[in-house]
Amino acid sequence: MTKPTAPSAAFPSREAVLSFIRSSTTPVGKREIARAFRLSGSAGREWLKDLLKELEADGAVERGRGKRVAPPDALPAVGVLEVTGIDTDGEVMARPLTWDTDVPPPRIVLTGEAKGHPALSPGDRALCKLSRVTDGLYEARLIRRIDGAAGRVLAVFRRTADGGRLIPTDRRAKGEMAVLPLNTGDAQDGDLVLADILPAARQGMTQARVADVIGPTAEPRSASLIAIHANGIPTAFPPAAEALAARAKVPGLGTRADLRPVPLVTIDGADARDYDDAVWAEADADPANPGGWHLLVAIADVAYYVRPGDPLDRAAFERGNSTYFPDRVVPMLPEALSNGLCSLVPGEDRGCLAAEMWIDAKGRLIRHRFVRGLMRSAARLTYEQVQAARDGVPDDTTGPLLEPVLAPLYGAFACLWAARGRRGTLDLDLPERLVRLGEDGRIAAIAPRIRLDSHRLIEEFMIAANVAAAESLEQAGVPPLYRVHDRPSLDKMESLREFLGGIGYTLPRTAEVAPSLFTGILARAHGRPEAELVSEVILRAQAQAVYSPENLGHFGLALKRYAHFTSPIRRYADLVVHRALIRAHGLGPGGLGDEEMAGLEVTGEHVSVTERRSAAAERDALDRYAAAYLSERVGVRLSGRITGVTRFGLFIRLSESGADGLVPASTLPDDRYEHREHEHALVGERHGRVYRLGAAVAVTVAEADPLTGSTLFRLDAPEGADIPWQSGNAPVGGRGETKKSRKDKHRGRKATLRGK
Repeated sequence: MTKPTAPSAAFPSREAVLSFIRSSTTPVGKREIARAFRLSGSAGREWLKDLLKELEADGAVERGRGKRVAPPDALPAVGVLEVTGIDTDGEVMARPLTWDTDVPPPRIVLTGEAKGHPALSPGDRALCKLSRVTDGLYEARLIRRIDGAAGRVLAVFRRTADGGRLIPTDRRAKGEMAVLPLNTGDAQDGDLVLADILPAARQGMTQARVADVIGPTAEPRSASLIAIHANGIPTAFPPAAEALAARAKVPGLGTRADLRPVPLVTIDGADARDYDDAVWAEADADPANPGGWHLLVAIADVAYYVRPGDPLDRAAFERGNSTYFPDRVVPMLPEALSNGLCSLVPGEDRGCLAAEMWIDAKGRLIRHRFVRGLMRSAARLTYEQVQAARDGVPDDTTGPLLEPVLAPLYGAFACLWAARGRRGTLDLDLPERLVRLGEDGRIAAIAPRIRLDSHRLIEEFMIAANVAAAESLEQAGVPPLYRVHDRPSLDKMESLREFLGGIGYTLPRTAEVAPSLFTGILARAHGRPEAELVSEVILRAQAQAVYSPENLGHFGLALKRYAHFTSPIRRYADLVVHRALIRAHGLGPGGLGDEEMAGLEVTGEHVSVTERRSAAAERDALDRYAAAYLSERVGVRLSGRITGVTRFGLFIRLSESGADGLVPASTLPDDRYEHREHEHALVGERHGRVYRLGAAVAVTVAEADPLTGSTLFRLDAPEGADIPWQSGNAPVGGRGETKKSRKDKHRGRKATLRGK
């Protein structure tokens, strides 16, 4: 190929043309480039033609429809998209209908008239105009919906004489769908399938065609399977990624720090399958730091195996994080790494990236450094084992480790915990539930997760390492991907202040909102009947934690800087931080590249979305497991608390199992109910009944559907009650009504509902 003539005053540089192509929101043709650089005449056209050929041959651009060029893997100006979901901000997310490469598709947000459009739901397809915002992020504007495929549905297939029926797993879906014999594929009765909804017929039931068979739903563990596919969690790794993981080997010592003599230990849950963090501590021998401690937090060196842009990296980026269910894990990395070479199993050499830290007697981080090392775990311990040993009941494993290893860990923990208290971190007293499955895959029990000091110890060591990582990168001038938690917004603070005032708690107005404001209120509420209610409303006022290259601090932890460093085996954000540290400190191969550094904002947005996607899938699975558990208890009376108040009913969480369900407003005792949003309450206008967030209630299980995960309760009056029941922590309505609440009631008259 003929090389283009060297740039002159008449011709722009190669870099200038390439920059123009990359900055364009859509693919461009020779005409747009020529116009932008005022190229005219045959000489200019020939020079530009040769340059574009060279850029294409070098892989810097790709040529698409109409000979228009764009950066590699860029999308066309117009394309057919498939809607993948709606995120927490109401944005409609989509992906290209056809995407044949191993490279994850870019993130696409439908904007304008498509935002929150009720006609667009997961599985729908539409013709859209696309514009590139940044590399990896596109905006799309709806041109028209594709009539040939009204959408895709996740459903259970039931065989019938005339073909089959589909029962959607989405509780919002209405009605069954018909499947003609030629459209059933290989589906068997009871299979979970993905099906394409066919164009609407003139009359009769909606028809669909089975596109993919996922598996049988008879197994109780299908709850997780449904949640995985309903939320679009990737499950299969590309063959190239699996092959890379299979060929991986433990690194040699080389220039790494030899940490094998250090008795590092892992402390995890009893059911953990991978152990990616290990800890060690000793009293600091430096006389200038009396009462201080020397800590080591060693993390599996995932960056050694997963290099920027390789098939493993692309697969990990697509997932963003591992997703956890009661019966399985959908890992971010193939098992050969996640349960193998990146798991710090006892007695075996493992590559690691370690944070070496020194704290003073008050738990303040006074200095730190990061090393790339080779370690050998001294023991795999559980939280329960460690706590038992600390409480004077060691076993054969923890006994020999009690004084030389565990005692110093607890000594350092005491300093870190005291520092946490002085910072005034936000600790919400909300119970976390642990789901235990029996051998048949059904829920055997749902019990509160017990919090031990051994849990807190590991958390404080990890927090210290995360702070050290953020500080280290800032000092080196390499931008971190922070974990940020912004302070609550002004409107949420005002709503919270109004609500807390109604139940006797004062939230002062101040220009500087600090976690200690909430900590004081939580301390006052501790041990009182409304303690859980206070924790719940304070939680709802908080901003959502996200990943970002812009440092907003971590409000909840009361920290000025914070970056996730401790779990690269299950969080892509941590892998990015590892790569940044490797680059910052010259620790060898696998560091953060210039392209990755430039794309940190897009990466932060992506992994924040995948984190929310996984959380939604985990909740979905728990809802279905709980519904299956309660389906055998229909008619049973149980105790619980109101955890949500809406215009259409009350959300209830059961005290014993932690299972959630809905009491529809239409089933409440006969009255007209007003939804007072700021008071988190439904108020009966005639009888003064109040159903408020956090109130204790008694309910009967009315209906539970394991397929959709929906559970309905019926609200019961307390036994022996002979007067209209008022459920709440403060009088609202009736004689306890205030002038302000009467005023609000008349304003909100349109928001009233009638119960039976």
